[in-house]
Amino acid sequence: MNEFVKQKLDAYVASQGLRQTKQRNKLVEEIFSSAEHFTIEELLERLRKTDVRASRATVYRTVKLLVEAQMLFEIDLGEDVTTYDPNFMENPVHNHLVCVDCGKVVEFEDNHLELLNDCLSRRMGFRPVKKSLRIEACCEKLRSTGMCASLIEARVNQKRLPNQRK
Repeated sequence: MNEFVKQKLDAYVASQGLRQTKQRNKLVEEIFSSAEHFTIEELLERLRKTDVRASRATVYRTVKLLVEAQMLFEIDLGEDVTTYDPNFMENPVHNHLVCVDCGKVVEFEDNHLELLNDCLSRRMGFRPVKKSLRIEACCEKLRSTGMCASLIEARVNQKRLPNQRK
């Protein structure tokens, strides 16, 4: 487990009067082994392919604990499914572009957007404390060539695909 993640988890667990468990540590290690966004169901599927054994309840409790500790962030990528982003500790200011065709998620940063968000919030009498930008877009590659490697990969790996729009 990354030393920064371990220290932050240890500090939060101690502050809450909880005890350390090997099972939770292994689960956290698996969660932060990738910067990929995931749903609980996708995490459970990932766990089935490893030696990490945890009940659904333990997974839910651990994810909730990590969200409370601000180590994992809930993001809305659409489709009414809670998605978790393990990449906010290393990269706290980023946005998401979501392909409505293949479901691919691309993180991006833009200093102009940060300035614009700040200016808009202040002009309307608010001070930003948290922000999230999700842009839904159509896959140009799929539209122009009829093929999209991300769509093929999503189908092969049985990842969730966006609902087809009519």
